[in-house]
Amino acid sequence: MTSTSRTLDSQMATNGSNFHFISGLPRSGSTLTAALLRQNPRFHAGMSSPVAGLYEGIVNQVSAGSELATMVDGEQRARILRGLFESYYAERNEPVIFDTNRAWTAKLAGLMTLFPKAKLICLVRDVAWIMDSLERQFQKNAFENTRLFGHPSQRATVYTRLDSLASPSGLVGFPYQALREACYSSFADRIVIVEYEMLTQRPAEVLQLIYQFLDEEPFTHDFDSLSYDAPEFDAQLGIDGLHRVHPKVAPRPRQSILPPELFQKFAQLAFWRELTDSKAFRITSKGDQHSPQQHTLPSS
Repeated sequence: MTSTSRTLDSQMATNGSNFHFISGLPRSGSTLTAALLRQNPRFHAGMSSPVAGLYEGIVNQVSAGSELATMVDGEQRARILRGLFESYYAERNEPVIFDTNRAWTAKLAGLMTLFPKAKLICLVRDVAWIMDSLERQFQKNAFENTRLFGHPSQRATVYTRLDSLASPSGLVGFPYQALREACYSSFADRIVIVEYEMLTQRPAEVLQLIYQFLDEEPFTHDFDSLSYDAPEFDAQLGIDGLHRVHPKVAPRPRQSILPPELFQKFAQLAFWRELTDSKAFRITSKGDQHSPQQHTLPSS
């Protein structure tokens, strides 16, 4: 074990908190998952935090090309980054902290160095339905130039909107590519992919499997009286209700509002259903049988 690892392990013991992460695709149940997990008094979880952005800013400041790079060695960088998490969550007393951000799947090597025991819960959903959900949000806020799009040409039509969202740096395109990369990384066994449809159809079973993956004791959750909303944050984005959770966990079938050719285009992108040579665990539907793939989780 390196001196850096010994230092980090010592700090973890002193802090008393274990860190895990929630990531994956947008509009796929990450806020719902956080709302459920926070019912457990051992856990703290919330919507996307600023920690990932602060993390990226620190790395930029000490990387090659910065005048500060030679002043901060590898061990110092690790301590500073670890301190970022500890400082941000210093007021939390729960022994297990879940930080949420779609960028974490692109930063696995760093996270696993800082938190060797950390695991990631990655929420996914058929991309066509993600696009449908975002388009509904856009149309619901028809008199607001939402910050989802940076230029009038991007928000002009449903075709330009979805192209923008699916771009490599877009709200959907970036986390999609980051998750796909993570599933084939050397840390793929630290990831559990949870399909939104399974979470809403069979939440008790899905939560049981998540607890098994996290090596946590089972907890009885209430799936009929959830409460979570972030109106001030959503107002800054110009999208009302983006992080509002329904009080009852249940599937909500609907007809897509997307043009059929667009829906079909994005419906083909559920790569997690056909993962080969990946060590990532999965809780997904298989074929026409909507049941959790429990065999993808480690045996107890």
